Amino acid sequence: MSDEQSAQEPLAEDARIDALEARLKAAKEREEERNQPKATGADANYRSGNRVLADLLGGLLGGSLIGWVIGHFAGNAPVGLIVGLFLGIVVAFRNIFRMANKRPD
Repeated sequence: MSDEQSAQEPLAEDARIDALEARLKAAKEREEERNQPKATGADANYRSGNRVLADLLGGLLGGSLIGWVIGHFAGNAPVGLIVGLFLGIVVAFRNIFRMANKRPD
């Protein structure tokens, strides 16, 4: 009868088992972190190139559109368009220079 009773009682927690579980958990976390895909240099360069292109196109098109609208309503259409285009180019290049001088993380 004592055998049946001891088989039904839960075993007391052992410090070695707790330490082993903690080490297994830490090893699993390190393995998951190691297996995560990391951005390569080519991916970072591709993203930087896309950002430069977006800044240039956004500056040109946005400045042109805003300049055209201001020139249209002010009554001096070509001057507004040219000034807006120039300001859009300046803003685009300023953004590109700021991105180029930014320190990598």
